[in-house]
Amino acid sequence: MKKILILFFLIITGFGNSFAQSPKAEYGAFALTNTTVHTVTKGVMENTTVLVRDGKIEKIGKMDSFDADVKVIDCSNLHIYPGMIDGGTRIGLIEVSAVDRTVDFREIGNVIPHMEALTAVNPNSALIPVTRVSGVTTALTVPSGGLFPGTAALINLHGYTPEQMSTGFSAPVMNFPSSGKRGWWDKRSKEEIEKDTEKKMKELEEVWEKIAQYHKLDSVKAVGKTSVSMDYYPEMKALLPVYRKKVPLLIEVNSANDIKNALKWIKEKDIKAILTGVEEGHRVADEIAKANVPVVVGPTLSTPSRDYDRYDRSYSNPALLKKAGVKVAIRTMDAENVRNLPYNAGFAAAYGMSKEEALKAITIVPAEIFQVADKLGSIEEGKQATLFVSTGDPFETSTDVEHVFINGWKIPMVSRHTQLYEEFLKRSPGLEK
Repeated sequence: MKKILILFFLIITGFGNSFAQSPKAEYGAFALTNTTVHTVTKGVMENTTVLVRDGKIEKIGKMDSFDADVKVIDCSNLHIYPGMIDGGTRIGLIEVSAVDRTVDFREIGNVIPHMEALTAVNPNSALIPVTRVSGVTTALTVPSGGLFPGTAALINLHGYTPEQMSTGFSAPVMNFPSSGKRGWWDKRSKEEIEKDTEKKMKELEEVWEKIAQYHKLDSVKAVGKTSVSMDYYPEMKALLPVYRKKVPLLIEVNSANDIKNALKWIKEKDIKAILTGVEEGHRVADEIAKANVPVVVGPTLSTPSRDYDRYDRSYSNPALLKKAGVKVAIRTMDAENVRNLPYNAGFAAAYGMSKEEALKAITIVPAEIFQVADKLGSIEEGKQATLFVSTGDPFETSTDVEHVFINGWKIPMVSRHTQLYEEFLKRSPGLEK
């Protein structure tokens, strides 16, 4: 009787059903043979094999035989690219925008840099498989809100915990005070806007003065001249590495005038910075290049910031910045459509960037900007095996991604989209009576 009850329990709970859970990622040694490898940093290699072992790219080149533990995957007529990196998203921090309980990218408070996006990432988000099966394997997930809304984190899109997903890079975010209208709905007068901007800049200066004081106190404490505890001030503790130039500050800024003011502020404070958004970067590209500040632009697939601008200003913005000598990465600043990152880069390529530079803008360049180029961004021996295998150019909508590897794990090519496709491909019962 007990055995019957156990069997009944397994059946009704779905554990007896082989389709009860998604297929698992596979870890081991893999040989991706007879393929074209787009290394990004060292050209294109034809009819080549990539050997993956222990989470890394062990060897690239001609190989005729393999150890018994190696699983051989014939990639004839296929192409290998490094996993694409989105330089700005909300993936893992939001699931359904209309349901507050699933929205974690915005917290209460104006100066809360100690609120870490990594701790809020949902590894089980349905948006993650949708994204990674398109070849986007890594993303910067970014909080938003007040002046200092939190700390962004660069994550690989595989893992059971946020810690397993972390690439090791994180940086505080600052929304630089805007001197313009927030949008068509903004009914403030010019005088009101100027007053608000002045107030926000004053607040920024006050925060920075507190960081300077905190730095002095912490320095005294470090040499043992005081025993006063300083853990009660987490905001300053989170910003201290920025003040000491150990980590960069991600500065969200978009209008041309605000970008110039931000560059001036960066120089005055003598900090490392990364400009994000940079919607009107093309208007001040020379100034950004002169300041030697890298940028993460996007989304490219958007409308111009000004009514009188050319229709393609957003499309050409990355190219114009790159032409001026700026280090440019591309982002989607999305959640459910991070999978469209290659098409954002594709438009940049169609409107002035070379295809090679556009590919770099979503691979090796963001890896360099986010200080993980020793692990990600290109196909090189010794680097993390985070890559994808496709039927062709990832910028083309007709291209299919056949295999994805993240940190050596072979990812199942299953997502909510593929499951819905399979479910309704052959409906049973169908429409027929």
